[in-house]
Amino acid sequence: MTDCCPLTIEYPDTSKEIPDLHLNPYSWTKLANVIFLDAPTSGFSYAKSPETYKNSDTLSAKYTYQFLSKWLEKHSKFISNPLYITGLSYSGITIPLIVQEIFNGNEAGNEPRMNIAGYVIGNPLTDRHIDFNTRIQYAHQVALLSDEIYESTKGNCNGEYVNVNASNKLCQRDLQKVDECLENVYVYHILEPICTSDTTTRSLLQQKFGSSTNKYPVPLPRAAKLKGQQWCRDNTYLYTDVWANIQSVRKALNIREGTIGKWIRCNDDHYVIGKNDTVNYAYDVSSTLDNHRNFTQKNCRALIISGDHDMAFSHLGTKRWIRDLHLNVDSTWAPWFVKQQVAGYTESFSHDDFTLTFATVKGGGHAAQEFKPEECLAMVHRWFDHNPL
Repeated sequence: MTDCCPLTIEYPDTSKEIPDLHLNPYSWTKLANVIFLDAPTSGFSYAKSPETYKNSDTLSAKYTYQFLSKWLEKHSKFISNPLYITGLSYSGITIPLIVQEIFNGNEAGNEPRMNIAGYVIGNPLTDRHIDFNTRIQYAHQVALLSDEIYESTKGNCNGEYVNVNASNKLCQRDLQKVDECLENVYVYHILEPICTSDTTTRSLLQQKFGSSTNKYPVPLPRAAKLKGQQWCRDNTYLYTDVWANIQSVRKALNIREGTIGKWIRCNDDHYVIGKNDTVNYAYDVSSTLDNHRNFTQKNCRALIISGDHDMAFSHLGTKRWIRDLHLNVDSTWAPWFVKQQVAGYTESFSHDDFTLTFATVKGGGHAAQEFKPEECLAMVHRWFDHNPL
């Protein structure tokens, strides 16, 4: 999960050619031994043939299971450790598939047997229909849509905003109005500014330094100020692009020459409603709700986290699919605290040996720990120790 990592990239001095790396005081490595894995494959991962480069949701889970099996065979001292699979966002699709592969492997008698204890997912895409459909409901609840626009859209579309009949002109009209209200809102944190052609510094950096990554450009916040631009979060992510494409960094990381061209931080086209398969990737799972139902029959723990200012996959959709699991309610909605301040709200559920804790992070965005790292570290620390949040 992003920003659980032991290192952060800071905005350096203009005299330096590469970003500064600093220890993250809120890294989850303070609590556990962590394997950071690009899954589905991305980053510096590569294939030796075009055929093996092709991937899918289900294949990615199988590859991850194979990786964990080989890793544990080589590092057998960790086999007895409780194993938690964690991630965020699109991992709401892949993590339940991985956990299912592990349970299936254990039940089939595969070795090494993995001591799977549970999973943690932040602002997950769990069910495309539920999660995309609740965006409009969320936008209304946080006053981005008026009562009139919401009620008209809900009525004319019959509460269905994903699979819309093209002949339903009233629904199409209302959705156009919704788009006009939301298109300039930053979907990953509704209170933050969206990056626009006027606020992005990418064109400025390319103009000043070309496409070369051998030199480090003017720090993004400072570059923005040079043009009188407003800060926006996506610009800060460009630091990772710069750092990962510096030749000395690649050499230090032992990246094999010729395997990867330009390093790209993230492919976000899977967040598009109705996204079709690409040449190399098949989005072959639209919902993992059945996997969560399967886990209710296992000895398993789950922690589901929602930054409450995320509109991409809001807490409303998450709460809806959790209700669909029909679990027993162990504790009802209540605040949880960090340093005597409300850090969010939580409720817990169970069925036999399965437990699920749901928690919102007050002020958190799509990756809650990126926006509220101290609070999220405190949360997972308590949860890993089997304590109430």
